[in-house]
Parts: sequence; C-alpha cells; structure tokens
Amino acid sequence: MNPKIIYEKGLLFHHYSNTAYPLTPSSFMKYKIRDENQISQFIEEELNKFDELSLYIHIPFCKQRCRFCEYVVLENTDDETEDLYVSLLLKEIEMYSKLLKGKRIVGYDMGGGTPSKLSEKNLMTITEALRNSFDFSKDIVFSIETTPLIAMQEPQKISAIYDMGYRRISMGVQTVSEKLLNELGREGTTAIYEKAVVSIRKAGFTELNIDLMYGFLHQTDEDFETTLRYAIELSPEYITLYRNRYKGTKIEAEAGGVSLYKIIRQYRLAYKILNENGYKANPGKNTFSRIDGNYGTSDYLTKRVINGMPYVGMGLGAQSFGYDYLAYNEGAASKLFKNYRKKIEDGKFPIQDIYRLPLEESIAKMVSVAFYFGFVDFEAFEKRFGIEFSKHFSEEVKFVTENGLMEIENKVIYLTERGSDYINGVIPLFYSENSKKELIELSSKKINKSQDEKVFLEAYNIEEYTRPSLTADCVIFFVENGKAIEDENIKVLLIKRGEHPYMNCWAIPGGFVKLNETLEETASRELEEETGLKNVDLSLVQVFSKTKRDPRG
Repeated sequence: MNPKIIYEKGLLFHHYSNTAYPLTPSSFMKYKIRDENQISQFIEEELNKFDELSLYIHIPFCKQRCRFCEYVVLENTDDETEDLYVSLLLKEIEMYSKLLKGKRIVGYDMGGGTPSKLSEKNLMTITEALRNSFDFSKDIVFSIETTPLIAMQEPQKISAIYDMGYRRISMGVQTVSEKLLNELGREGTTAIYEKAVVSIRKAGFTELNIDLMYGFLHQTDEDFETTLRYAIELSPEYITLYRNRYKGTKIEAEAGGVSLYKIIRQYRLAYKILNENGYKANPGKNTFSRIDGNYGTSDYLTKRVINGMPYVGMGLGAQSFGYDYLAYNEGAASKLFKNYRKKIEDGKFPIQDIYRLPLEESIAKMVSVAFYFGFVDFEAFEKRFGIEFSKHFSEEVKFVTENGLMEIENKVIYLTERGSDYINGVIPLFYSENSKKELIELSSKKINKSQDEKVFLEAYNIEEYTRPSLTADCVIFFVENGKAIEDENIKVLLIKRGEHPYMNCWAIPGGFVKLNETLEETASRELEEETGLKNVDLSLVQVFSKTKRDPRG
C-alpha cells in the first residue's frame, strides 16, 4: 500500500493512529478463539514458547474516574470489594504460577487505576504472593503507581510500599491548572503535590516519575508551560508526557476540536523546556530522564517497548501479549467486575478475548509500541521475529528516510525532530495491511469537519490572545526548473492548514504577528516555519482590514 497515502491518513486520523494497537476493539475479531474450552490449552502452549517475560498487575480502583481516563476503573469502592478483588487476583496468580514455573520474570509493574488505594495489608499480600509464585530476576526494579492525594495523606503507606521492595514510583500530576483539573474531574493543588513528593522522598524512593498530560481542548500553551516548569521544580528523576488520546473517554466528543498542530506545538514546547532543564530524551520519546543511561521507564515497559518482551497481565481488564497471541481479561470492554469474578470462581482464566495472531499482526503490535520511545532497535526486532526490519519494511524505511522523518544510526532507526512532529503519520506505516485498510475506511467515515470545527470554535476565547489580531500572509510565485516565466507556467506555493478553522484545507503561508515584530519579520518567520524557505525577497502588496473575516472573532 502506498506509504504516502497511509502517512497522510494517519495524520488526518491522528487521535487514533498512535502507539495503542490494534486500531479498534474489533480489528482482531477474525483471529479470536471462540471456543472457551480451547483457551487454557492455548495459553499453556503459548507460554511455553519463551523463557523470559514481564508481569503486570492491574488494580482498577480509583476514588473517581477522571474524564480523560480510557482505562478499566472501578469508582469509589469499599474495603469489602477491594478485599474480594485481591482474593480473586491471588487465584489468578496461582493459575499462572503453574504455567510459568522456571521462567524468569524480568519486568514487573503494579498499575491501575490506583494501586496505592489498596490497604497496606492487601498490597503486602499481593507482593508476597508474586514473590512466592514467580522467579524474579535479581536486578529487577519493582514499580508502582500512586496519586498525589494518597501520597500526601498516607505517608505511612508510601513508606510501607518502599519496605515491600518497590523502588520506582510514578505519580500522576497531569496539570497544575485548577480550572482544567475541575473540568477533568480530578483533585489537585500545588500544596498537595509538594507534600506528596516530601512523603515519597522520606519513604526512601530515589526513582520518582511524574506524569503530565497535554493535548486537551481547553488547555492553553501557557497552562502547559506552567505545568512543565512546576513539575521540574519538584525535581523528579523522570517526567513522562501523555498525550490525551480521547478514544473511550468521557470527553471523546472533544477530540475533533484538537488539531494536530496543537499537539505538535505542545510536544515541541515540552521537549525544549525539559531538555534545557536536564531531562533528556530522543525526539518522539515520551519519558524524559535526568539520570544518564536510564530510559526513565519501568523494567516492564522498557523491555516491552525495545525488545517486544512477552508479558502477562493479571487483574480486571488486563492485557497479555505473547509471541503469537494477544489477550484481554474480562472487564476490558465492559469495565464490569462480575464476569471477572465468575470466571475466577469457576476456576477458569478470566479471559474476555484472546487472539491467535498472524506474524504481521505481532510485528505491527511490537513496532507500534516501540514508538513510545521514538525508535526501533533492528537487533531486538530480528531477535524477536527472525526477520530483518529494513527488508521487511523496505518501502516504508525508504519513505521515512527520504522524507526526513527517521534516520538510521548504529542499527537503530530513530525519529527525527520532523518525524516526531508527524509521528501519527509514521506509526501506521508499520501497521499490518489489514489495519492500513481499516485506517483508510475509518478516516473516511469518522471525520466530520464541520462538527470538529464547531467544537474548536466553541472552546476558542479570543480574549486570551493579544489584540488587535493581525496576520501577515505570503503569496509565493514560482516556476519549475527550466520553464519560461510565462503565465501558464507560473504556480503558487500552498500549504495544508494544520489548525482549525478550515483545517486540512489548502492555504497560502502566513500567521499572526507577534508582539515587537514587524509585518515583514512576521512574513519571513512564518514562511520559514511553514515551508522551510529562507531569504526570499518579499514586498508588501496589499492591506485588508474588514473585520470578522475570521470565524474565531
């Protein structure tokens, strides 16, 4: 399939073409094992194919579901429900312990939800059960998640978690904009964050990650920059950026109002500020680390992303991925507890869906996730699949390297800064043929330009911007090499708009005049930013001053 077409469709459908693969919940239905009686034997056969793997334990409890959350979460549960869940989880651990005997565990995460919402007793019970059931590598770093509120209010629990052997802790701050937090249904203040960090440090943790989010409809660049600089002041070892993905959330209807240009702009802003303050990452990578030689992510995620390491997920809605299969536990779709409970109590693996994957789908899954780090390691890919990456994806590699989207260095193919901007067009190049077709079908059905623009304009507040609003636009005439300068040969340089209004329509290059900038300086700057052209002779042609020509105000 033509790489240029897939690349452009990915950019157009950027809220869906990301590291989460497959594209939709129904993408793999043709590979589903439908006879429940076959599942146990199939899992046993698949787990016998490898000697090393990672574990993920899902704790689905939260005080309340944030409006941006796409994960399996149970809200406002009581102690009895949590105790019951832990008892069921222990049974699932026991089921897998029999099949994973003698296999080495090289990565482990306890995530959620909010794992630290559990009582100290339940956390200890789960951790001890895991240690007694599986063979953990000696150098493994146990990783867990908390919220700022719990870390602040329950410092003794954070200390207990450290004493249980957890050495990496991740805390979701997301934003320091209280207005945005209120809109998203999340609690948080700077006082809470600061006290939370004190608790974490007093407990002994020297590996703290702080999660931040960007790409919200009502999030300004100024809000995001304030959040970034505040997070840096908290001095975590790592800062991870999560783009709001919208799919499956309570605010999914807002997705169309967020342009790819806004996403690019905010990631660029974060990349610049974080790097200037000692938090390093290659272009496109989500986690920034101030520890040399440390990716900043948990062992579970690092090995999953770089090596395509198989992993088993346990708990409500958890995902597992092997050499030739993908599985989701009960609750992944419904987010309900009852079916998970019933299957465990019946002595069955609590599988909702399990898929026997063809090779090209396993490859697409691994490569999509690899873009979480912004690169693909050729040797790791070949070790995992026995195939040379550059040969298997010869057309795609040619396309991304010739267009300056990726570059190859020391047997690794990295996103460039340009590739990082357009990562949502790059990722689907490495989808399976089936998913590429699905992307084309989805992008033609689901994009509603008029509705998306309406969502954007309803959220737009002209009072937030410097006024009066003044723009400088450039009309650049040119002729192709060797042709005479005659009317029929003259062409005009156009760009495709990356922002509402009129997103994805053709336009002449231009943009808003900044403070302390002349019209001529704006024209030159915008021309270079949008087309790469420098040192072009420009002359003022006309001034247009009719008001309300722009639907923004």
